[in-house]
Amino acid sequence: MESYYSSKLAWSLVLAFAMAAANSSPCAAQNAPADFVSLHNTARLVVGAGPVTWDTTVAAYAQSYANSRKASCNLAHSNGTYGENLFWGSGTTWTASSAVTMWTDEKQYYNYATNTCALGKVCGHYTQVVWSSSTSIGCARVVCDNNAGVFIICNYSPRGNIGGQRPY
Repeated sequence: MESYYSSKLAWSLVLAFAMAAANSSPCAAQNAPADFVSLHNTARLVVGAGPVTWDTTVAAYAQSYANSRKASCNLAHSNGTYGENLFWGSGTTWTASSAVTMWTDEKQYYNYATNTCALGKVCGHYTQVVWSSSTSIGCARVVCDNNAGVFIICNYSPRGNIGGQRPY
């Protein structure tokens, strides 16, 4: 009987830890460089754009800028040398997938034939994600001060969204 109860206690502890982990904030693995790269490359593959790779210099730029936004969490572009997509969400559960999905969901508003967005819609985040001449990315995520949400940034090198050019 003792081994039955010991086993039952062990499984109860495993279940309790699993439930606690499921209810905790997202783990770093959901925001790792590979997550950002994979999500971008999935969208790029659909339109025939080549893959992007992680660039530590671009990532350091993204992290530095994200850190500077942490106090206010305002969505303001860095106006730097890289292409850039920004994301903000209230709460702390937002992940790489949240941001990249929001950007790629703009695909429905992009018209390749006319190289334009639907009237009154935004699609520039999507076109930057799939911009074929952008070959490397660096992204960062910070939880903003005073529970002001999550700020996520991805930077692209070379920058995309060049006027008069198609993304792919």
